[in-house]
Amino acid sequence: MSHDLSTFQSTHFSPEQSSLHQLISELLEQADIKINGSRPWDIQLLAPGVFERAFSQGNLGLGEAYMDGDWEVQQLDEFFCRLLRGRVAQRVKPHKLIFHALRSRLLNRQNTKRAWQVGEVHYDLGNDFYAAMLDPRMTYTCGYWKDADNLAQAQEAKLDLICRKLQLQPGMRVLDIGCGWGSFMGYAAEHYQVECVGVTISKEQVKLAQTRYSGLPLEFRLQDYREVNEKFDRIVSIGMFEHVGHKNYRTYMKVAHRCLVDDGLFLLHTIGKNRRRTTPDPWLDRYIFPNSELPAISQIDEALESYFIVEDFHNFGADYDKTLLAWYNNVVNAWPQFSAQLGERFLRMWRYYLLSCAGSFRARNIQLWQWVLSKRGIPGGYHRPE
Repeated sequence: MSHDLSTFQSTHFSPEQSSLHQLISELLEQADIKINGSRPWDIQLLAPGVFERAFSQGNLGLGEAYMDGDWEVQQLDEFFCRLLRGRVAQRVKPHKLIFHALRSRLLNRQNTKRAWQVGEVHYDLGNDFYAAMLDPRMTYTCGYWKDADNLAQAQEAKLDLICRKLQLQPGMRVLDIGCGWGSFMGYAAEHYQVECVGVTISKEQVKLAQTRYSGLPLEFRLQDYREVNEKFDRIVSIGMFEHVGHKNYRTYMKVAHRCLVDDGLFLLHTIGKNRRRTTPDPWLDRYIFPNSELPAISQIDEALESYFIVEDFHNFGADYDKTLLAWYNNVVNAWPQFSAQLGERFLRMWRYYLLSCAGSFRARNIQLWQWVLSKRGIPGGYHRPE
């Protein structure tokens, strides 16, 4: 959808609309964002009703208005970074999202039936599309950019860091909860000579992984994590805990505890939020990750109590900003081969997803944590590899 900006700017507003626009303008000014300004992070209004939708529905209304082409920002990631650092969202309390908040808090939206929805909606979107967006190993989690110059290096550095944190040895048996397209399992088998079992709720991920890694001692299962009941020397979960939900955190830790040998190690890699009592983002919940929920540190800590000892905690959330920008650039470069199939509205949706998340990590509004856990504690202590 395209709009004539000059026509919109001359539109007459009612007193109520003018009052709302004045309020929004003042809030945005506190974040150093101007309406129809000239800087890359300034918002350009292309149709009426944007602020009304945002004020009544929060990010759901703002995101849908962006998908409709009603507003634009040249540098969307920086817009969101400034919006979040300016705490604008905390001053707007959309009344229409009360039901969403109650539903997220009271219902188990990640039960054994609903847990499969995110696989069908998001991860089964198409292996060709994800292959174009991600690194050659198709690692759909944060890269580790400490010594990396590009996405492929950052992802291999992250995979190797995990292997070293787990102290992998040849012949070990490893469980990967939420294995994706098998990037960690393939890397660990190739470089550390281990055997792996991976579980995922995505049919497309299993299909690709089984073909790609057919020559390695890897088993890929289309299976809910709650069904696993066998012993492993090591357990890893990279970017799956975001789909577990607070009502299942304790169950998740119970499953990991029963499946880990007594002297084993468990590495949990997850995005996390700074404040516990917040509601899952309604736009991301509807369009990108159905039923997903970010944990707070206190929630993870409660869930692992009596099951695990925290050996190491590592936050490199700022690296997700670079990772998301790299994915976005890959999507832009590959878009001509997908445009006819997916369409312009999908591209705007995906741009909003990747760049709003990049801005959120840049603002340090959300984090990326790696926890190393043991059942009984490592004698003499655990030492994080450099």
